[in-house]
Amino acid sequence: MHLTRFTDYSLRVLIFLAVKGEERSTIQEIAERFEVSHNHLMKVVQELSHKGYITAIRGKNGGLLLKKAPETITLGALVRDTEHDLQLVECFGDHNECLITPACRLKPILAEALKAFLDVLDQYTLADMLGPQRPELAQLLRIEPAS
Repeated sequence: MHLTRFTDYSLRVLIFLAVKGEERSTIQEIAERFEVSHNHLMKVVQELSHKGYITAIRGKNGGLLLKKAPETITLGALVRDTEHDLQLVECFGDHNECLITPACRLKPILAEALKAFLDVLDQYTLADMLGPQRPELAQLLRIEPAS
């Protein structure tokens, strides 16, 4: 199983915003801290906003904030929302042309493995990802404590 860069960046944005707390952040700030593409991050932020994970406030005093509490954001839900293709092999899709599909056991085995993967991610939240490492994450991301 390989997660896309889009999902990776989505997780990073949510981690950053969770560590930052109530203080607003910008796409530019997050892109600089993670040393990633600003343009790619714009697409990620737009999708996260559309899916209800974050609030994007426009204008002079605008910025990004988590829309949900970190304890309510499960990693499984995020992966399902950001991975647009969880078809591990051709026979998972609508255009399956594999000749051995009628006799092959690969599809149900991989389907079970994918379900197990997502079931494990469903057990963890964004808050779990922060854990006791939150101060270290803040230091690594150069996030100053709110005054």
